[in-house]
Amino acid sequence: MKSDSNLEKVLAGGHFAVTGELGPPRGANLEAVKEKAAHLVNMVDAVNVTDNQTAVVRMASWAVSLTIKEMGLEPNYQMVCRDRNRLAMQSDILGAAALGINTMLCLSGDHPSFGDHPQAANVHDIDSIQQLAMIKGMRDDGRFLGGDEIDTPPRMFVGAAANPFGDPFELRVLRLGKKVAAGADFIQTQCIYNLERFAEYMRQAHDMGLTEKTKVLAGVTPLKSGGMAKYMAKRVPGMDVPDDVVKRIASQPKEKQAEEGIKLLCEQIEQLKEMPGVAGIHLMAIEWEHKVPEIVERAGLLPRPKA
Repeated sequence: MKSDSNLEKVLAGGHFAVTGELGPPRGANLEAVKEKAAHLVNMVDAVNVTDNQTAVVRMASWAVSLTIKEMGLEPNYQMVCRDRNRLAMQSDILGAAALGINTMLCLSGDHPSFGDHPQAANVHDIDSIQQLAMIKGMRDDGRFLGGDEIDTPPRMFVGAAANPFGDPFELRVLRLGKKVAAGADFIQTQCIYNLERFAEYMRQAHDMGLTEKTKVLAGVTPLKSGGMAKYMAKRVPGMDVPDDVVKRIASQPKEKQAEEGIKLLCEQIEQLKEMPGVAGIHLMAIEWEHKVPEIVERAGLLPRPKA
């Protein structure tokens, strides 16, 4: 075992893993965090705590991670390269590890132009692949990126994100391979709606031997409405939402669209369970945390294993 990570233990045990997600609040209100997190207790194996997602200022990921850990949840501490240089990253990693946070996700981060401080400077001292390699070196070699020895290395189970649908498609698995080579213990993908195309992505990953070296968690998001389905299909870069999926949700009466979205999601999860190389799902409920218990129960994902 690389760490005391609950997610690592679940995956090592051969269980189909389930991770959730929680976006920190835009203020110093921990009660808002606890209210969201309460819906996820005993429902997921780890909870991604986002780091100023969409380049919008929010409560620090480490603070929210510590709060939900105290509630019995396993935080997956996200860290973007956009906002920190290598000194700050390594410092925060040591701090997180010292507080018992031992699962984290490496990300580049959205460009500030998308957020509430478009004039903010991009740091990007290192990219997410270099970030992975840095953490692996800190953990396995016990050395900082500068070469000095670490007296107590951080025992961190570390992952990365992947988008199976970005252009050009034929380079997607090659990029995945770079992240695996850099040290990604697990991969969480962006939202998947085109399962046929994702199956081809996973076939390529398997043929390259990547699924033997890392654990892939397929990203899933329930479509709440026809409007959301159309927005995801037309307005979100790197997203592949087939026309038949949009039509299925949008053709329902408005009051039934959310239910149809959950039904579709459960069907998708059943298919993902049977897909070679898929070790679990990453459920991004997006401000719908209260629906997570219903979704995981209907998808046959309860009870969660006790690592």
